[in-house]
Amino acid sequence: MNHVDRASDLSARWRTSSRSQQGAQCVEVATAPEWTAIRDSKNPNGPALRFLPHQFANMLNAAKTDRLG
Repeated sequence: MNHVDRASDLSARWRTSSRSQQGAQCVEVATAPEWTAIRDSKNPNGPALRFLPHQFANMLNAAKTDRLG
């Protein structure tokens, strides 16, 4: 995982979950063949976290099973 100062520098298509509500506090995701990134939807020009595919899968699994923190 690495930190990107400006998520907009990634030149990626960002998306939110179809379960998100407008105006809600959401995490946006962008993908490329070699990485997956996440950012705060309220701050599209702010920082992002970029993961290798296996790192993102591990992080997502940890979040789903409440093992983050």
